[in-house]
Amino acid sequence: MNHIIQSLVGMGGMTDQVVAMDLLISAKSGVRNYAMALTETGTPEIKEILTKQLEEAIDLQEKISMYMIERGWYHPWNVNEQIKLDQQNIQTSLKLP
Repeated sequence: MNHIIQSLVGMGGMTDQVVAMDLLISAKSGVRNYAMALTETGTPEIKEILTKQLEEAIDLQEKISMYMIERGWYHPWNVNEQIKLDQQNIQTSLKLP
């Protein structure tokens, strides 16, 4: 356990980026799951509840995306920049003990 903590400390600010990316992936999954559930619902009441939940999930996903974009951790509209960032993150991860 101590070895894991030391490895994370050595990552510096990258741990924030990793946590944010994990949260973004989870938020996107939530949006997808609410959308699928909405298409399967049978009653107007449940449809209304799921629609509200979907809208909130979309808002959360957008906030997380903007947070990451502002910090230079996410480039959804520039594939080349995102690939460069992903490659840098891979190289950093490979150097960890």
